[in-house]
Amino acid sequence: MLDKNASIAIAGAGNIGCYVGGCLALGGRTVTLLARPGVAVGIRNRGFQVTDLNGRDRHLAAAQATVTGDPEVAFAAADVILVTVKSGATAGMAALIAEHARKNAVVVSLQNGVGNIDVLRSHAGDRRFLPGMVPFNVVRFEGPPLRFHRASEGAVLIGEGMAGLAELLSVEGCMVKTHADMKAVAWGKLLLNLNNALVALSDLPLATELSDRRWRRVLAAQIAEGLAVLKAAGIRPAGGVGAPPSLLPTILRLPDWIYTRLARRMLEIDPQARSSMWDDLQRGRLTEIDELQGAIVALAHGTNVATPLSNRIIALVRAAETARRGSPGLPPEHIVPDA
Repeated sequence: MLDKNASIAIAGAGNIGCYVGGCLALGGRTVTLLARPGVAVGIRNRGFQVTDLNGRDRHLAAAQATVTGDPEVAFAAADVILVTVKSGATAGMAALIAEHARKNAVVVSLQNGVGNIDVLRSHAGDRRFLPGMVPFNVVRFEGPPLRFHRASEGAVLIGEGMAGLAELLSVEGCMVKTHADMKAVAWGKLLLNLNNALVALSDLPLATELSDRRWRRVLAAQIAEGLAVLKAAGIRPAGGVGAPPSLLPTILRLPDWIYTRLARRMLEIDPQARSSMWDDLQRGRLTEIDELQGAIVALAHGTNVATPLSNRIIALVRAAETARRGSPGLPPEHIVPDA
């Protein structure tokens, strides 16, 4: 059983990693952040701010957490490793965990997509692995100091089976609960994350995009396509926040005046929030499109369900990646003609 003195390593100090790690360190936990050199230097010099939608504004001093670019330093003494890298970096991070982490370390995936826990298991040896799901957006502001802002609501969910883990990880600003069926949770989150690509392609803040019925109709069509594939594959997704996934297409297609009344929780989003995929395009990085829309297309291969919308969005995002000019700022009609 883990207690609150357990050592926690954040495997990937990006937006989610720094926010979660910052909350843990501010909550008195022993935290080591494995970070890229630029982030590590900035945190060592000035610490960073942790803010959220509820008005919390806290400063994590450099001395309150260990920051390193050395995986041996990060993992050698860790009781718990929280993996927060993008999906494309999972195999590489798993190899570092296999090389440097203790055999009894608990490894938790706090990543988008549905396949990361399997990648970790296959590359990181004989350890305890648990899936997790982060429901909220985190926005990074450059500062100085760096600031990581939680821009939406929800509790982090993790799989059952490790006594004391949820209590260890649950702190102010980042509540953690267990769930019995994390596969269903992961697919439910993936359906919502299909919107990441639409935010990236539109160049709109998330709240602005969801307030536009034309974009909601595109998202509704995306989710409906995903639900059809999941049904054909015998997978029943679970909802994390708000309405069940099966009702989302109907709710999203409602006129604005009805939608804003019924979907208050979906609209509890900071006006500055965008998607991580938008951020990747802006920074000229590869996105997680293969782990989101790509997962729907891959699952559909074993069914008779067509995925024309997912295929089109994948093509548009890949074109934007190749162009390296940030978001293309497309209108919804460019994706679905009758949006």
